[in-house]
Formats: sequence, C-alpha cells, structure tokens
Amino acid sequence: MQFVTFIVLRDTINWQMNKDNLIQFFQDVLPMSAAKAEQLAEKYKAGKIARNGYLLKQGAVCNESHFIEEGIMRTYTYDVEGNDVTTAFYSKKMFPSDLLSFFKRIPSKEYIQALTDCETWYITYEEMQDNFHTIPEFREFGRLNIINQYGILKQRMISMLQETAEQRYLSLIYSNPEVIQNVPLKYIASYLGITDTSLSRIRKDLVRK
Repeated sequence: MQFVTFIVLRDTINWQMNKDNLIQFFQDVLPMSAAKAEQLAEKYKAGKIARNGYLLKQGAVCNESHFIEEGIMRTYTYDVEGNDVTTAFYSKKMFPSDLLSFFKRIPSKEYIQALTDCETWYITYEEMQDNFHTIPEFREFGRLNIINQYGILKQRMISMLQETAEQRYLSLIYSNPEVIQNVPLKYIASYLGITDTSLSRIRKDLVRK
C-alpha cells in the first residue's frame, strides 16, 4: 500500500533566511562557490512534518529526499517477535531517507517517524533525477553524499559487533547530543541493542565515573 507524505509549505521569506544550513551542507560535501551552492539549494522545497507524523511507512516507496532544518526523526522496523527496533536517528543537518527504496524504487522495510515537529527541505525522486542529468555539481554532490551515508551505515554495523553498549552510547552522545536530550530512553536503548534496564545501568555508571 502506498502512503502519502503530508508536506506543509512554509512562508517563502521566513524559510529563505534558514536556507544557509542547506547551502553550507552542499559546500561541506563538495567544495563549490556560494552562487553554485545557492543554485542547488533552490531545487529544494520547504516542508513540515508534525511530531509523531511519518515521512515514510513500511510498504511505501520513498519518493522524497529530506534535509532536516529543525527537529529529530528516527527510522524503525519490527523484528521477528514483533518488537519495535530503532535503526537510526536523524537530527538537524542530516538526510533521513531509505536510500535503497529511493533509488531502487522498491517498497521500504522501515518507517521514518518525526519524534518532534520537524522542518525540512526536500526534493522528489523525479526532480533529483532531472538535476543529476542537467547539473554536474548536483550529480557529484549526490554521489559523495551517498558514499557518506553508506559510510555511516557501515560504521554502525561494525560498532554493533566491535564496541560495548557503553561505547556505543558514548559515541551517540558525542555525535548526536540532541538525541540524548530529546528522545525517549526506550528508543535509545533499542538503537543500542540493549534493554531499558541496561541503559539505565550504563547511565548510572557513567555518572559515578
């Protein structure tokens, strides 16, 4: 079943002031002039996802690529026993997306949920493909961004095998402190692959150190 993503467009003038984050992100990933970065950023539209709303649901094809201006999202799925398992967190200046669903045009196996009210910049699959073919810098940015996203996924997979739960928790604190401050502990514990009780114990042990 296909699910519709509800996007609420914001006032253009107010949003234009905040597009600096997106412009800077383009330049961080691929060095380019401010004018070129602004040209790429203009391809993105403003959107809003309310708290507890869904950017994507399991079974739907991911049709949009979002850049978070404000807010926090998570991706999750269900294991064989029906447990809700958080697989990733996304906060400001990050791209929440199911890349496999987006580029292969296949149904997603995950949900992407807004944990707070979220403001984003987004582009559709069709628009992105058009820009890939007509703007070389956009195509190169897309290639590098995909590599970066793959690197994040690979690093998480390795960390689940080679790091302790405490090390993974500390990494999350350093890399994404907004999550620690705003996300329910049950989701953080699920992301770390441990129980709520184990996470509470880790937090208490860190306070004593």
